[in-house]
This record gives sequence, C-alpha cells and structure tokens, in this order.
Amino acid sequence: MGLFVMNERELRRLKIIEDIEARRLSVVQGANLVGLSRRQMTRLIRVFKDQGVPGLLSKKRGQPSNRRYSSAFRDYVLDLIRQNYADFGPTLALEKLSASHDISLSKETLRKWMSGAGIWKTRKERRSRVYQPRNRRDCFGELIQIDGSHHWWFEGRGPKCALLVYVDDATSRLVHLRFCESENAFDYFQATKAYLGKYGKPLAFYSDRHAVFRTAHASSKDATSGMTQFSRALSELNIDIICANSPQAKRLDSTLEVIAAMQAERDEKRSQKSPRRTGQTGHMF
Repeated sequence: MGLFVMNERELRRLKIIEDIEARRLSVVQGANLVGLSRRQMTRLIRVFKDQGVPGLLSKKRGQPSNRRYSSAFRDYVLDLIRQNYADFGPTLALEKLSASHDISLSKETLRKWMSGAGIWKTRKERRSRVYQPRNRRDCFGELIQIDGSHHWWFEGRGPKCALLVYVDDATSRLVHLRFCESENAFDYFQATKAYLGKYGKPLAFYSDRHAVFRTAHASSKDATSGMTQFSRALSELNIDIICANSPQAKRLDSTLEVIAAMQAERDEKRSQKSPRRTGQTGHMF
C-alpha cells in the first residue's frame, strides 16, 4: 500500500466509511455527519470498496483550476507590463492596468506572473547575500593579502597596467607594490621575492582564484596536480596559499580603491570637455 496525501475532509470521510463498514454507523447517519445525501454516501462506499483509499481522493488535485486565466491573456498582460511598466511593482502596475487598459485581476496573481517572467524579483531574491566576517590575524606579517588591479594608473602618460598589491591582514598596511603589464606568474615571483627579502616569510598568502594561484584541473588522486608554479614554489618555502571563495572575503587597502575611483571620476569629467587621449579607450577597470 502506497503513501497518500489527504486533507482533513477526506480523512473524515474515510473514518466514517470505516465505521459504516464495521456497522458502528448506518449509511444515513454517516451521510448526515459529512453533509452528503444517502445516494452520495452509498456511491462513496462503493468507490471505496472498488478502489480503496485512492478512490476517496479528489480528482482535481494537481490539475489546473477551471477558473484560471488563459495563457494568451497572461502573455498579453506581461507584454503590456514589459512595454510600459517594466520598472513598476505589482501593486502600481495593477493600478495602471486597471485605469489605462481596463484589465482586472488580483494583485497576487499579477505578482506571481511577473515573478515567473523575471520582471519582478521577490524580497528574498532582492535581499543581498550576507557574508560572515573573517577575523583579522593577530600579528603583523602572519597573513599577507595579494591581488592585482588593472587601471590607467599613469593617467594616459603610460599604458594601462596592473598594480600588484601586498597588504598585511592584521594592520591593513601596504607592504609592497609592483607595476607590471599584467597579472602573471613571473611578476608575482619578483614581487614575492622582494617582499620576502624585506619582511621574511609569512604563514600564508591570501588571494583570489586567479590562474596564477589556482588551477581548475585538479585530480583527486594527485594532490600536487592542482598546484600552479607559484603555489608549488610557496609550498617549497612552507608558505600556505589561501584562495578566497568570494571577493567580499578579501580586505584590500581602501586607499587604492579611492585613488582609482577619483581617477575614474576625473577622467569622466575630462572626457565630457575634450576627447580622450590616444589609447585610452576602455578607461575603467
């Protein structure tokens, strides 16, 4: 015997039919208890004998409602919203549909349609993800965050380049900077060599998932197969490399971000007054 989902009314009917079968109730008494006629009760008893419990379940369960709107009407309403009220919420969109297009339906129905079509996001979908804060390390030099920032650092006086940034996690102090053409293993080796020569070995470096630090072609059988040249060199020095799972997990120096934002704002104002210099297309990060 399988598992059946029954509502309270169906369970009550089953209990009364079982009492009638056990001769604890008559058919008329059972019909009065569930609010049915004697003929309807007799039909239910016959169905129960032929089909068992599934015969008492509603045949409408899992089927679309007979009162539902047609697909053509739903598509028509959604097309109107996309063309005229794409930035409206369901409540305001319903008011406009009623006033301007003589369309009447419930607010929750419209909300469901707009959510299903991707026009409206629910409050849960709009809520930004909350990341658990990561505690800073206790000592200077214990954990060093490394990252690269691509920007027009020389404001058109030189090519667009990458700035490799080394930041101490405990104090947010900039401990090393290096300009290079791009983020690559060679420049990270040079920058790391310079940092180690001045400050010594940290316990770990904290980075993003750039290809310099992490490879996606790891093997479960070989632990070293997922290591890059840079991470393998750190392993030889007994230095761990930790790759952040999200950008929010890193805590880089805010001074560089402010400088980059100020440069971008100044360049935007300058571009409105005069054309950009040669080679400065794609000015932002």
